[in-house]
Amino acid sequence: MGESKSWWSSLWDFLAGLFRSTPPPPTDTGELMPLQPRVLMIVYNPIVDPATGAKLIAAMRWNDPDQLAAGYIADVRECSGGLVNYQIAQKIEVDALPAKKDGFRYTPQEYVTVIQTHRGAHDPDAVDYDALLAQFSVLPRVTAGEIDEVWLFGGPYFGFWEAAMGGAGAFFCNGGPLANTAQCPRKFVVMGFNYERGIGEMLEDIGHRAEAILARVFKAEEFLQWTYTRGRSPATTTGANLNLFERFLCFDQIAPSKSNIGTIHYAPNSQSDYEWGITTPVQSCADDWKQFPDLPAPPNYRVMDTRAWGGGDIRAHHKWWLAHLPKVAGATNGIAHNWWKYVIQLNDPIFRDRL
Repeated sequence: MGESKSWWSSLWDFLAGLFRSTPPPPTDTGELMPLQPRVLMIVYNPIVDPATGAKLIAAMRWNDPDQLAAGYIADVRECSGGLVNYQIAQKIEVDALPAKKDGFRYTPQEYVTVIQTHRGAHDPDAVDYDALLAQFSVLPRVTAGEIDEVWLFGGPYFGFWEAAMGGAGAFFCNGGPLANTAQCPRKFVVMGFNYERGIGEMLEDIGHRAEAILARVFKAEEFLQWTYTRGRSPATTTGANLNLFERFLCFDQIAPSKSNIGTIHYAPNSQSDYEWGITTPVQSCADDWKQFPDLPAPPNYRVMDTRAWGGGDIRAHHKWWLAHLPKVAGATNGIAHNWWKYVIQLNDPIFRDRL
Protein backbone atom coordinates (compact mmCIF):
# COMPACT_ATOMS: atom_id res chain seq x y z
CA MET A 1 0.00 0.00 0.00
CA GLY A 2 1.43 3.42 -0.99
CA GLU A 3 2.12 6.04 1.64
CA SER A 4 -0.61 8.69 1.79
CA LYS A 5 0.23 12.38 1.61
CA SER A 6 0.67 14.29 4.84
CA TRP A 7 -1.72 17.10 5.69
CA TRP A 8 1.12 19.60 5.18
CA SER A 9 2.01 18.15 1.78
CA SER A 10 -1.58 18.34 0.57
CA LEU A 11 -1.92 21.94 1.77
CA TRP A 12 1.39 22.82 0.18
CA ASP A 13 0.32 21.45 -3.23
CA PHE A 14 -2.94 23.38 -3.04
CA LEU A 15 -1.32 26.69 -2.05
CA ALA A 16 1.51 26.33 -4.55
CA GLY A 17 -1.10 26.08 -7.28
CA LEU A 18 -2.67 29.30 -6.12
CA PHE A 19 0.64 31.13 -6.08
CA ARG A 20 1.40 29.98 -9.65
CA SER A 21 -1.58 31.95 -10.94
CA THR A 22 -1.09 35.30 -12.69
CA PRO A 23 0.76 37.59 -10.25
CA PRO A 24 -0.79 40.88 -9.21
CA PRO A 25 0.54 44.11 -10.69
CA PRO A 26 3.51 45.74 -8.94
CA THR A 27 2.68 47.74 -5.84
CA ASP A 28 3.40 51.44 -5.36
CA THR A 29 6.80 52.07 -3.75
CA GLY A 30 5.92 55.59 -2.62
CA GLU A 31 4.53 54.70 0.79
CA LEU A 32 6.60 53.46 3.71
CA MET A 33 5.06 50.30 5.11
CA PRO A 34 6.27 48.77 8.39
CA LEU A 35 7.28 45.14 8.00
CA GLN A 36 6.67 42.35 10.51
CA PRO A 37 8.43 39.27 9.13
CA ARG A 38 7.43 36.05 10.88
CA VAL A 39 10.22 33.80 12.09
CA LEU A 40 10.52 30.11 12.84
CA MET A 41 13.28 29.98 15.48
CA ILE A 42 15.02 26.60 15.84
CA VAL A 43 17.46 26.14 18.72
CA TYR A 44 19.70 23.07 18.80
CA ASN A 45 20.34 22.43 22.48
CA PRO A 46 20.78 18.71 23.22
CA ILE A 47 21.28 17.14 26.62
CA VAL A 48 25.00 16.49 26.96
CA ASP A 49 24.95 14.82 30.40
CA PRO A 50 22.07 12.36 30.80
CA ALA A 51 22.88 11.93 34.48
CA THR A 52 22.27 15.58 35.33
CA GLY A 53 20.14 16.64 32.38
CA ALA A 54 22.62 19.41 31.56
CA LYS A 55 22.11 20.89 28.09
CA LEU A 56 24.74 22.04 25.61
CA ILE A 57 24.32 25.81 25.92
CA ALA A 58 24.43 25.84 29.71
CA ALA A 59 27.23 23.26 29.90
CA MET A 60 29.43 25.30 27.56
CA ARG A 61 28.36 28.61 29.13
CA TRP A 62 27.29 29.94 25.76
CA ASN A 63 24.78 32.72 25.16
CA ASP A 64 21.04 32.41 25.72
CA PRO A 65 19.38 32.33 22.25
CA ASP A 66 16.31 34.12 23.59
CA GLN A 67 18.44 37.05 24.72
CA LEU A 68 20.39 37.03 21.45
CA ALA A 69 17.17 37.05 19.43
CA ALA A 70 15.67 39.85 21.52
CA GLY A 71 18.76 42.03 21.15
CA TYR A 72 18.98 41.36 17.43
CA ILE A 73 15.30 42.18 16.89
CA ALA A 74 15.71 45.43 18.85
CA ASP A 75 18.82 46.43 16.90
CA VAL A 76 17.23 45.76 13.50
CA ARG A 77 14.13 47.68 14.57
CA GLU A 78 16.29 50.62 15.68
CA CYS A 79 18.55 50.62 12.61
CA SER A 80 15.59 50.42 10.22
CA GLY A 81 13.91 53.38 11.89
CA GLY A 82 11.15 51.12 13.20
CA LEU A 83 10.29 49.77 9.74
CA VAL A 84 11.36 46.17 10.46
CA ASN A 85 9.91 44.50 13.55
CA TYR A 86 10.58 40.76 13.55
CA GLN A 87 7.98 38.48 15.13
CA ILE A 88 8.88 35.03 16.49
CA ALA A 89 6.01 32.92 15.15
CA GLN A 90 7.30 29.74 16.78
CA LYS A 91 10.33 28.61 18.73
CA ILE A 92 11.43 24.95 18.65
CA GLU A 93 14.19 23.56 20.88
CA VAL A 94 15.78 20.39 19.51
CA ASP A 95 17.36 17.74 21.73
CA ALA A 96 19.85 16.70 19.04
CA LEU A 97 22.47 18.05 16.68
CA PRO A 98 21.61 18.51 13.00
CA ALA A 99 22.71 15.99 10.36
CA LYS A 100 25.52 16.82 7.98
CA LYS A 101 24.97 16.67 4.23
CA ASP A 102 26.61 13.22 4.06
CA GLY A 103 24.33 11.88 6.79
CA PHE A 104 26.78 12.10 9.68
CA ARG A 105 25.42 13.35 12.99
CA TYR A 106 27.48 14.03 16.12
CA THR A 107 26.29 12.58 19.37
CA PRO A 108 26.20 15.35 22.00
CA GLN A 109 29.20 13.81 23.75
CA GLU A 110 31.20 13.57 20.50
CA TYR A 111 30.48 17.18 19.76
CA VAL A 112 31.56 18.41 23.22
CA THR A 113 34.83 16.49 22.81
CA VAL A 114 35.49 18.21 19.47
CA ILE A 115 34.90 21.62 21.05
CA GLN A 116 37.05 20.91 24.09
CA THR A 117 39.96 19.33 22.21
CA HIS A 118 39.73 21.32 18.95
CA ARG A 119 40.21 18.03 17.11
CA GLY A 120 38.09 15.55 15.21
CA ALA A 121 35.63 17.93 13.54
CA HIS A 122 33.68 16.15 10.82
CA ASP A 123 34.35 16.90 7.16
CA PRO A 124 32.23 17.89 5.28
CA ASP A 125 30.97 20.38 7.82
CA ALA A 126 27.92 21.57 5.84
CA VAL A 127 24.52 20.83 7.38
CA ASP A 128 21.89 18.85 5.44
CA TYR A 129 19.48 21.65 4.56
CA ASP A 130 17.17 19.28 2.70
CA ALA A 131 16.66 17.18 5.82
CA LEU A 132 16.36 20.23 8.05
CA LEU A 133 13.72 21.93 5.90
CA ALA A 134 11.75 18.69 5.62
CA GLN A 135 11.90 17.97 9.35
CA PHE A 136 10.30 21.29 10.22
CA SER A 137 7.93 21.49 7.21
CA VAL A 138 9.54 24.78 6.19
CA LEU A 139 8.54 24.81 2.52
CA PRO A 140 4.82 24.26 3.07
CA ARG A 141 4.78 26.74 5.94
CA VAL A 142 6.50 29.41 3.80
CA THR A 143 4.11 28.62 0.95
CA ALA A 144 1.15 29.07 3.27
CA GLY A 145 2.48 32.45 4.43
CA GLU A 146 2.82 31.19 7.99
CA ILE A 147 6.52 32.08 8.20
CA ASP A 148 8.88 34.31 6.23
CA GLU A 149 12.28 33.36 7.66
CA VAL A 150 13.99 30.60 9.62
CA TRP A 151 16.57 31.34 12.30
CA LEU A 152 18.89 28.47 13.24
CA PHE A 153 20.80 28.72 16.50
CA GLY A 154 23.74 26.40 16.96
CA GLY A 155 27.39 26.24 17.90
CA PRO A 156 30.70 25.99 16.05
CA TYR A 157 30.93 23.21 13.45
CA PHE A 158 27.17 23.10 12.93
CA GLY A 159 27.71 23.84 9.26
CA PHE A 160 25.19 26.66 8.84
CA TRP A 161 25.51 29.38 6.23
CA GLU A 162 25.20 32.86 7.72
CA ALA A 163 22.28 33.50 5.36
CA ALA A 164 20.91 31.30 2.59
CA MET A 165 17.87 31.91 0.39
CA GLY A 166 15.37 29.31 -0.79
CA GLY A 167 12.22 29.28 -2.91
CA ALA A 168 11.46 30.05 -6.54
CA GLY A 169 14.01 32.51 -7.90
CA ALA A 170 16.36 32.18 -4.90
CA PHE A 171 19.88 33.54 -5.32
CA PHE A 172 23.11 33.85 -3.34
CA CYS A 173 22.81 36.08 -0.25
CA ASN A 174 26.10 35.13 1.45
CA GLY A 175 25.10 31.47 1.20
CA GLY A 176 22.96 29.24 -0.95
CA PRO A 177 20.78 29.34 -2.90
CA LEU A 178 19.18 26.36 -1.19
CA ALA A 179 18.86 23.37 -3.50
CA ASN A 180 15.56 21.56 -4.03
CA THR A 181 13.40 24.48 -2.90
CA ALA A 182 12.30 25.96 -6.23
CA GLN A 183 8.85 24.35 -5.86
CA CYS A 184 8.16 26.79 -3.01
CA PRO A 185 6.56 29.85 -4.70
CA ARG A 186 7.79 32.32 -2.07
CA LYS A 187 11.42 33.21 -1.44
CA PHE A 188 12.66 32.93 2.14
CA VAL A 189 15.95 33.20 4.03
CA VAL A 190 17.44 30.77 6.55
CA MET A 191 19.76 32.62 8.94
CA GLY A 192 22.46 30.67 10.75
CA PHE A 193 23.37 32.15 14.14
CA ASN A 194 26.11 30.98 16.49
CA TYR A 195 25.19 31.18 20.17
CA GLU A 196 28.86 30.93 21.12
CA ARG A 197 29.12 34.48 19.78
CA GLY A 198 27.13 37.68 20.19
CA ILE A 199 24.63 40.07 18.67
CA GLY A 200 27.38 41.84 16.73
CA GLU A 201 28.03 38.68 14.72
CA MET A 202 24.28 38.30 14.10
CA LEU A 203 24.24 41.83 12.70
CA GLU A 204 27.17 40.88 10.48
CA ASP A 205 25.04 38.08 9.06
CA ILE A 206 22.20 40.40 8.08
CA GLY A 207 24.74 42.98 6.91
CA HIS A 208 26.24 40.56 4.40
CA ARG A 209 22.72 39.53 3.40
CA ALA A 210 21.93 43.20 2.75
CA GLU A 211 25.12 43.65 0.73
CA ALA A 212 24.36 40.65 -1.49
CA ILE A 213 20.70 41.54 -2.09
CA LEU A 214 21.32 45.24 -2.72
CA ALA A 215 24.21 44.40 -5.04
CA ARG A 216 21.74 42.37 -7.08
CA VAL A 217 19.15 45.17 -7.04
CA PHE A 218 21.72 47.70 -8.26
CA LYS A 219 23.56 45.27 -10.57
CA ALA A 220 26.65 45.80 -8.46
CA GLU A 221 27.68 42.20 -7.73
CA GLU A 222 31.03 42.56 -9.48
CA PHE A 223 31.82 45.79 -7.64
CA LEU A 224 30.92 44.27 -4.26
CA GLN A 225 33.13 41.26 -4.93
CA TRP A 226 35.95 43.60 -5.94
CA THR A 227 35.72 45.56 -2.68
CA TYR A 228 36.51 42.36 -0.78
CA THR A 229 38.96 40.61 -3.10
CA ARG A 230 40.96 43.75 -4.00
CA GLY A 231 40.39 45.72 -0.80
CA ARG A 232 43.99 45.31 0.31
CA SER A 233 45.47 46.63 -2.94
CA PRO A 234 45.81 50.32 -3.82
CA ALA A 235 43.07 51.36 -6.23
CA THR A 236 41.43 54.51 -7.50
CA THR A 237 37.67 54.74 -7.72
CA THR A 238 35.90 57.78 -9.12
CA GLY A 239 32.35 58.63 -8.26
CA ALA A 240 31.28 59.55 -11.77
CA ASN A 241 30.53 56.02 -12.95
CA LEU A 242 29.25 54.49 -9.72
CA ASN A 243 25.63 53.71 -8.97
CA LEU A 244 24.18 54.56 -5.56
CA PHE A 245 24.99 51.29 -3.85
CA GLU A 246 28.52 51.19 -5.25
CA ARG A 247 29.04 54.69 -3.91
CA PHE A 248 27.61 53.61 -0.53
CA LEU A 249 30.24 50.85 -0.32
CA CYS A 250 33.26 53.08 -0.94
CA PHE A 251 35.99 53.25 1.70
CA ASP A 252 39.28 55.12 1.62
CA GLN A 253 41.48 52.27 0.45
CA ILE A 254 39.55 51.82 -2.80
CA ALA A 255 38.37 55.45 -3.06
CA PRO A 256 41.10 57.66 -1.56
CA SER A 257 39.67 60.75 0.17
CA LYS A 258 36.20 59.80 -1.14
CA SER A 259 34.90 57.37 1.50
CA ASN A 260 31.19 56.95 2.01
CA ILE A 261 29.96 54.20 4.40
CA GLY A 262 32.15 51.24 3.43
CA THR A 263 31.28 47.56 3.67
CA ILE A 264 30.43 45.34 6.60
CA HIS A 265 34.11 44.35 6.85
CA TYR A 266 35.62 47.72 5.93
CA ALA A 267 34.85 50.95 7.77
CA PRO A 268 35.75 54.16 5.90
CA ASN A 269 39.37 53.99 7.12
CA SER A 270 39.92 50.21 7.39
CA GLN A 271 43.09 48.75 5.90
CA SER A 272 41.99 45.10 6.16
CA ASP A 273 39.01 42.97 7.12
CA TYR A 274 37.38 43.64 10.49
CA GLU A 275 39.56 46.68 11.30
CA TRP A 276 36.86 48.91 12.71
CA GLY A 277 39.03 50.50 15.41
CA ILE A 278 41.72 52.31 13.41
CA THR A 279 42.20 55.86 14.65
CA THR A 280 43.68 57.19 11.39
CA PRO A 281 41.33 59.91 10.16
CA VAL A 282 39.96 59.93 6.60
CA GLN A 283 37.74 62.12 4.49
CA SER A 284 34.22 60.69 4.35
CA CYS A 285 30.80 61.92 3.28
CA ALA A 286 28.99 59.29 5.37
CA ASP A 287 26.76 61.95 6.92
CA ASP A 288 25.39 62.86 3.49
CA TRP A 289 23.40 59.62 3.52
CA LYS A 290 21.24 61.01 6.30
CA GLN A 291 19.78 63.32 3.63
CA PHE A 292 19.02 60.56 1.11
CA PRO A 293 17.75 60.79 -1.59
CA ASP A 294 18.90 64.43 -1.63
CA LEU A 295 22.61 63.65 -1.59
CA PRO A 296 24.62 66.88 -1.80
CA ALA A 297 26.60 67.55 -4.95
CA PRO A 298 29.48 67.85 -4.52
CA PRO A 299 29.62 65.55 -1.47
CA ASN A 300 30.30 67.07 1.95
CA TYR A 301 33.51 65.29 2.89
CA ARG A 302 34.70 65.76 6.45
CA VAL A 303 37.33 64.18 8.68
CA MET A 304 36.07 61.04 10.41
CA ASP A 305 37.63 58.22 12.41
CA THR A 306 36.65 55.19 14.46
CA ARG A 307 34.84 57.29 17.05
CA ALA A 308 32.01 57.76 14.56
CA TRP A 309 31.32 54.03 14.24
CA GLY A 310 31.93 52.63 17.69
CA GLY A 311 35.66 52.59 18.41
CA GLY A 312 36.23 49.08 17.10
CA ASP A 313 33.20 47.38 18.63
CA ILE A 314 31.64 44.96 16.13
CA ARG A 315 28.05 45.56 17.22
CA ALA A 316 28.45 49.33 17.23
CA HIS A 317 30.03 49.40 13.77
CA HIS A 318 27.37 47.15 12.26
CA LYS A 319 24.57 49.21 13.77
CA TRP A 320 26.19 52.34 12.32
CA TRP A 321 26.41 50.68 8.89
CA LEU A 322 22.85 49.31 8.93
CA ALA A 323 21.43 52.60 10.21
CA HIS A 324 22.79 54.32 7.09
CA LEU A 325 20.77 52.15 4.71
CA PRO A 326 18.18 54.49 3.14
CA LYS A 327 14.69 54.15 4.59
CA VAL A 328 12.52 56.91 3.15
CA ALA A 329 9.48 57.02 0.90
CA GLY A 330 9.61 57.28 -2.86
CA ALA A 331 11.57 55.75 -5.72
CA THR A 332 14.03 56.76 -8.42
CA ASN A 333 14.42 54.92 -11.72
CA GLY A 334 12.26 52.10 -10.42
CA ILE A 335 14.33 51.54 -7.26
CA ALA A 336 12.69 52.24 -3.92
CA HIS A 337 14.29 54.70 -1.53
CA ASN A 338 13.59 52.24 1.28
CA TRP A 339 16.43 49.74 0.83
CA TRP A 340 15.31 47.74 3.87
CA LYS A 341 12.32 46.51 1.93
CA TYR A 342 14.60 44.74 -0.54
CA VAL A 343 16.52 43.07 2.26
CA ILE A 344 13.45 41.85 4.14
CA GLN A 345 10.40 41.65 1.87
CA LEU A 346 11.68 39.38 -0.89
CA ASN A 347 8.28 38.58 -2.37
CA ASP A 348 6.87 42.04 -3.02
CA PRO A 349 5.78 42.19 -6.70
CA ILE A 350 7.49 45.55 -7.20
CA PHE A 351 10.85 43.77 -6.95
CA ARG A 352 10.06 40.96 -9.35
CA ASP A 353 12.32 42.26 -12.10
CA ARG A 354 15.22 42.94 -9.73
CA LEU A 355 15.18 39.98 -7.35
